[in-house]
This record gives sequence, C-alpha cells and structure tokens, in this order.
Amino acid sequence: MSDLVAIVYPSEVKAEEVRQKILKLQSEYLITISDAVIAVKTGDAVKLNQLVNTTMTGAASGSFWGLLLGMVFLNPLLGVALGAGAGALSGALTDFGIRDQFMKDLASKVKSGDAVLFLLIKSMTSDKVLNAIKDAGGIVLTTSLDEKKEQHLRDTLAAATQAKAA
Repeated sequence: MSDLVAIVYPSEVKAEEVRQKILKLQSEYLITISDAVIAVKTGDAVKLNQLVNTTMTGAASGSFWGLLLGMVFLNPLLGVALGAGAGALSGALTDFGIRDQFMKDLASKVKSGDAVLFLLIKSMTSDKVLNAIKDAGGIVLTTSLDEKKEQHLRDTLAAATQAKAA
C-alpha cells in the first residue's frame, strides 16, 4: 500500500529542490516513490510538473513502432509520423501515478505562486527522510498517513518553518 503526501512550498524552485532531495534519497534506498509531481498555481490555473512526461514517452515509442510498420509497408517516414502522432495522443491521455484531476483540485486551494509537492510513497525510513527534508520547511496540505505519522511530519516541517521565520 502506498501513502500520499502533499506539501505546500512558497515557490516552484523550493518544491523542486525538495523533490531532488527525495530522488537522491531514493537512490540511497531510504525511500521508494511511485510518483513525485509538483503542481504550481499561477492565477487561477494549475500547471503540473510530472516526473514522467507521458506525451514524450508515447511519441518516442510510437515513432519506433511506426518506423517498424513503415518498413514493412515500404514507407518508413509516414510510419514514423503516424506512430509519433498516435503515441503522443495516447501518452497525453494516459494518467500515470497520482490522478491529475485530484492534484489540480487540491492545488487550486493554495494561493497563487505556491507549489505543492505530491509524493506517492511505497516505503520509507521515516527518521532519515524527515531529517533530510526538514530544513526546507513546508506546510502539509494532506496525507494518507496514519494520525501519528502525519502529526510527526507536520511537527517536523513546522519546526523548520518557524525556525526560518525567527
């Protein structure tokens, strides 16, 4: 079972900094994530900065398969073009990890300019991960953690935010 955590940061740069720390911790086997998305609110619009660009991935795989089919029918350029288009369309319609609409709805509730880091966590070594990200601060928007873990996360991040303000 995975846990969802959404943390609000004052800027996209700060959220990206924390996401990079999380990805580094994943390479050290301290956390395993399924998805890490940054949602940025500008005005009334919400932009999602996904880890995996499904449109580009779909276009690349579609190009490959289109080239292969095009070679069979002696028209590789047409095959690449059709394959890339079909792949990009299917990639754009694919929703990987955390549901896009859920993230947009939740991020629309923060003030303009704020960024929300969404993490879908499979497993983690809580104390080491929290020590690594606590200096960045942030406000916990929502989690699916149990109450004790959620309160520990809120307290840790709030302490760092209060220390910066003082």
